[in-house]
Amino acid sequence: MSTLPSSDLELRAAEERRRLHSSIGEFKSRAREKFDMKQIARRHVLLASGIAALVSLIFGYGLTGIFIGR
Repeated sequence: MSTLPSSDLELRAAEERRRLHSSIGEFKSRAREKFDMKQIARRHVLLASGIAALVSLIFGYGLTGIFIGR
């Protein structure tokens, strides 16, 4: 059994809980920053625009091919 008094153990447990809550809060804020869709879209706007243009071109070419009959 532990030789520490129960009050010391309670204080250590309370400190550990505070540290845990702090680290969880930090993790949440980092996750929000990392997965912020607006920030991701701003960083990759050229890539997203290029992909959208390519998909539109392929879709338009295929749709035109259906109506022309080639």
